[in-house]
Amino acid sequence: MTDGLGLGDAYEATLGRIRGQGGEKARLGMAALMWISHSERPLKADELRHALAVEIGSPDLNTDNIPPIGTLLASCQGLVVIEKGASTVRLTHFTLQEYLRAHPDIFGAAHSAMAETCLTYLNSHRVKAFSTGPPSDLQDTPFLEYSSLYWGVHARKDLSDCAKLLALKLFDDYNSHISTKILLKAHEIWGVYADEFSGFRGLHCASFFGIIEIVTSLVEREGCDINQMDFVGSTPLHWASQNGHEGAVRTLLGRDGTVPDKPDKGGRTPLWRAAYSGHEGVVKILLGRDDVNPDKPDNGGRTPLLRAAYSGQDGVVEILLGRDDVNLDKPDNGGRTPLWWAACGGHEGVVKILLGRDDVNPDKPDNDGRTPLWWAAYYGHEGVVKMLLGRDDVNPDGPGIGGWTTLWGAAYNGQERVVKMLLERGDVNPDKPDNVGRTPLWWAAYSGQEGVAKILLGRGDVNPNKPDNDGRTPLWGAADSGHEGVVKILLGRDDVNPNKLDKGGKTPLDRAAKKGHQGVIALLLPLGSAAPSLS
Repeated sequence: MTDGLGLGDAYEATLGRIRGQGGEKARLGMAALMWISHSERPLKADELRHALAVEIGSPDLNTDNIPPIGTLLASCQGLVVIEKGASTVRLTHFTLQEYLRAHPDIFGAAHSAMAETCLTYLNSHRVKAFSTGPPSDLQDTPFLEYSSLYWGVHARKDLSDCAKLLALKLFDDYNSHISTKILLKAHEIWGVYADEFSGFRGLHCASFFGIIEIVTSLVEREGCDINQMDFVGSTPLHWASQNGHEGAVRTLLGRDGTVPDKPDKGGRTPLWRAAYSGHEGVVKILLGRDDVNPDKPDNGGRTPLLRAAYSGQDGVVEILLGRDDVNLDKPDNGGRTPLWWAACGGHEGVVKILLGRDDVNPDKPDNDGRTPLWWAAYYGHEGVVKMLLGRDDVNPDGPGIGGWTTLWGAAYNGQERVVKMLLERGDVNPDKPDNVGRTPLWWAAYSGQEGVAKILLGRGDVNPNKPDNDGRTPLWGAADSGHEGVVKILLGRDDVNPNKLDKGGKTPLDRAAKKGHQGVIALLLPLGSAAPSLS
């Protein structure tokens, strides 16, 4: 790597110079390199300065310890620079990052030291004072966000006795601590916002981060409620399962009284959350329990299998389908099956797995009559469309609610390649109208899909002048929406009547004038037999 290029020796020599400065400069230089090379995201200059000022275990944030940026950079002997604009600090070259990561002995227990720093910061008097009324501006505590979001990540990687004690101290009143709000708001938990958070306590947090040693300490405390629910009804097991922390899951399941299948307020079980997030190891652990229902739906009727299919978790889908007590075709409250969700999301792997089963209905419509093929076509998922069209038990031309065919959906949403795939079939009617008489060309014109309009107009069996039930032609639809490109394409046809009246006696020009589409008016006006009506 870098050693082969001679850079390793150069970096070691520079590190020697940093250490040789002695005293505070040596400490600053090495600590800065540790933070920059091991942080979970790029640090801003002020974040790094405050981190370097922390005295481990001290309840006070001494601003006199915050190093000036010039002193900090000088202490790093040219190995650190500040990015202009973003104001983030970085190493001078990516090879230095590789070198520092390849030599962990340079900094010793980096992650435990970083966890201790973050936790000391969070336990400080200044930060704790925010719990009673956090200010809108946190400029005086720039290291607060990083500490709140990542102390647990560092602690999980390497937990010292000191960090453990500091974490337990933080948890003494964690529910009202500002870091709780910062953590949960950053993760946008199920659409619940910061002012709604409550009940998220130390065991929830330790399980969220998957710090086994702290989880163990907390569950062994007298009076510990291992099934305590927080603001969304989540137990510690929910958080450990959702984030894929297998060790914490085993620890929690090993305690008497743990309810492994307890739903949260939305009806989501720990298995549901693990399946949705794709944590195969946790899914296997939970499925090994006799008291876990593998097919339990949430309040919306969505089972663990359905949510795994929704998020494209091939491995989890395979595991769940290995169970005899999982219904792979079970719809949610909207009539949407696991295959429906996988097709809608374009998850080809999941679609292939589900279609390989004899007990799946590949053409099962939702409550609006739209099939997996319809939605795959609408979103342009060509691979899924191809798989579904290869089935004899899939109707490629079936109308959903409103008479909207698969071609209708693809045309309306501008999916040109899917439109071509459908038109290559002999069992798809390219001019089939919906319940109000509007054809795929009509909707392509209305939504401004020039490419689709050209494809459809290239067919000899598409009527470019076909009106809907109100007498409005595709040209009328394009004029109404102001799509000049489609108007030009249609006007290039000899069989398009630019002056065709709808049932209200209005022409496309009248409609463009009423909507104020000047470009369309300019195209249509020379062809009109009379001035447009604005009524």
